[in-house]
Amino acid sequence: MAKIFKVGVIGTGAISRTHMPGWAASPHAEVVAGSDVSATTLSDWGKSFGISRLTSDAADIINDPDIDIVDVCTPNMHHAPVVIAALEAGKHVLCEKPLAPTPAEIEAIIAASEKSGKQVMTGQHFRFTGSAQALKAEIDAGALGDIYHARGWMLRRNMYIASPTFVHKANSGGGACIDIGVHILDLTLWMMGNPKPVSVSGTARTELARQPGQFSRLRGDLATPPDWDVEEFANAFVRFDNGATLMLEVSWLLHHDTASEDMQMWLYGKDGGCHWPSTQFLSANLDTRQQYNRTLQITANTMEPHAAECIAFAEALANGAPSPVPPQQSLQVLSILDGIYRSQEAGAEIRL
Repeated sequence: MAKIFKVGVIGTGAISRTHMPGWAASPHAEVVAGSDVSATTLSDWGKSFGISRLTSDAADIINDPDIDIVDVCTPNMHHAPVVIAALEAGKHVLCEKPLAPTPAEIEAIIAASEKSGKQVMTGQHFRFTGSAQALKAEIDAGALGDIYHARGWMLRRNMYIASPTFVHKANSGGGACIDIGVHILDLTLWMMGNPKPVSVSGTARTELARQPGQFSRLRGDLATPPDWDVEEFANAFVRFDNGATLMLEVSWLLHHDTASEDMQMWLYGKDGGCHWPSTQFLSANLDTRQQYNRTLQITANTMEPHAAECIAFAEALANGAPSPVPPQQSLQVLSILDGIYRSQEAGAEIRL
């Protein structure tokens, strides 16, 4: 009989609830325990999912010999200590994005993973959408040839969560750059084949958040804290060791023509280009001087992507396969995001 991995969830807030259907649907996993510092949040989560092993101390989950996988859904700044402790206790770890707010912390996670022999996966759920999976398969089959440039953006109009978890650097490690930039950047790098970044020129700014009466259409019941200390906007130009380049833009508050959120990516290769999420591919026949456009027909996903990532991790562990989103790839992402902050401070391009 195949092994059923026992899962303990640390941080039982909203994001953990998107994971639970995936663990429930996996033939390789079963959630048996949860932990949260909020007694109310923990109790509600336990009742919702029928979990009775509940604790306010994350160490109880980490040190439980019955638990094989720790699912980390805490605020960003708590990721690295919890992930490293779980690895050192001999657990596999799925951790919500970002894996950690700084490259140094991710390097420490990689070292702990290699020492323990346990797997780590970052919860980059956009990789598990049907459109992303289909686009990646075409790219890997050679539809674009060598990719030499990419553009990616994730732009929101009056959409941020005015909670200390998001807008206080002590909890989040950063603002829009860390919160949503990690999504589009991870997806774009993955599509490009994760080339090694070598330099970043970027800015990270707060221009609109502190305006009197500023508001959010996301969790509008929360008042914007006056001591907001993270960026609302960031952009970057990135160079890679293979000569490829990338342009990145992210914002929570931009006066941009979108009802809520505009997340797009363009990839340009020697044999063609493509767009996500439309999955449109563009190419040309130079002999006939004809241009070609085609769009993939995507079958709708039956599983929400946050849940699908949990299924993928358990399946990889059951089959002895590598992590679907290894920490080395998250290190590339955070090296660039950290580079944006350092470039803003220096007022110049910085080497990674």
